[in-house]
Amino acid sequence: MKRWTTVRPAMFAYAFAAPPLSLIGLAYVMAILYVGGLLSLTLIGLPLLAVGLKGARLLGRAHARLIQMALGEPIETTQPGPPASGPLRWIQNSLSDVTAWRGMLYLALRFPIDAITFVVAIAVPGLGVWSVVWALVLQSNPWSGAGVVLGGLVVLSLVPIAVRALMALHLLLARMLLGPSTSQKRLRTLEQARGTVLAEGARELRRIERDLHDGTQAQLVALAMTLSLADTALDRCGLSTADRPRSLVVRARRQTDGVMAELRRLIDGISPAALDQGLESALPPLAMQAAVPVELTVDIAERPDEVIERVAYFCVAELLTNISKHSGATKASVNVRVSGRLLRIRVHDNGSGGARIGAGSGLKGLCERLSAVDGTLSLDSPATGTTTAEIELPVHI
Repeated sequence: MKRWTTVRPAMFAYAFAAPPLSLIGLAYVMAILYVGGLLSLTLIGLPLLAVGLKGARLLGRAHARLIQMALGEPIETTQPGPPASGPLRWIQNSLSDVTAWRGMLYLALRFPIDAITFVVAIAVPGLGVWSVVWALVLQSNPWSGAGVVLGGLVVLSLVPIAVRALMALHLLLARMLLGPSTSQKRLRTLEQARGTVLAEGARELRRIERDLHDGTQAQLVALAMTLSLADTALDRCGLSTADRPRSLVVRARRQTDGVMAELRRLIDGISPAALDQGLESALPPLAMQAAVPVELTVDIAERPDEVIERVAYFCVAELLTNISKHSGATKASVNVRVSGRLLRIRVHDNGSGGARIGAGSGLKGLCERLSAVDGTLSLDSPATGTTTAEIELPVHI
């Protein structure tokens, strides 16, 4: 009961300031819907509605912070999506933003609640205090105003409970319409779970790489050294009977060298050592190993997650391999930069073109690898020549 009778001074300040704010919000919603709907058949109607929805999202977040300050309870809000790549995509994203539409609904519904809150929190206490003062001070016969005094005190005693109940209603409405929906919460949970699985997978791959590097490869190196010593010892014997054992030792050494080379390739495929210092340090050696000259530009202000760096590295490696094998290009360029919360990679070559996603397993595999981390691959490769591949990845999972 104490919780329902305890109110904060900020609640009364909020109740006093909320009606004009909600009236402005309601007028904003009506204006956006009216003008946007009226001009929806023109070129400026949909862009205007898109701008209005972005404003509704910002107003919703501002109201959520005000309620949080008044009630002292956090309100979880949804973050905007990644920045759009062009005006048309920006308009499309704005018009399909569920959070913005829910913010519009919130701004439209809160005015009647604010009006009732103002009456209960400001007008009713003022009337109650005036009744008590009028009965005790202004009445010539105090006994005749005893009922008025009692009624005023009862009303004043119930005000905290009523204010707290209305604030709980404000909080409920804000969490329902300004906070994430059930599907958004579920999606966020799945994204966090996926990020955890990918991070654990990356750590496990790193452990396997260390085990192969420090264990299996070290043993093979020791075996190669032993075979080398045996070959030397047989050579010192100078016996014809040692020719057969020597040939077997030489053959074993060659096989061991081949296994070690294959093992190094597998280790580098699991977790390239160059990525230990980050993508910015790993890409220059990769570009230098390409069969064609590669102009590399890297601008990474914020280092991506380890999983994202690995995906980006292998995507660039696969695209450069495709250029070397299939394009007939004489030069290529790779541009890598972080823009907002996205890692953007652009790979261009002056080859014969005609590449298509799905025509071979390589590009299809890239799309599958990218989709696991919400990445995308777009390809522009006309038959007349040149190919441009653009990759977008989130900086963080």
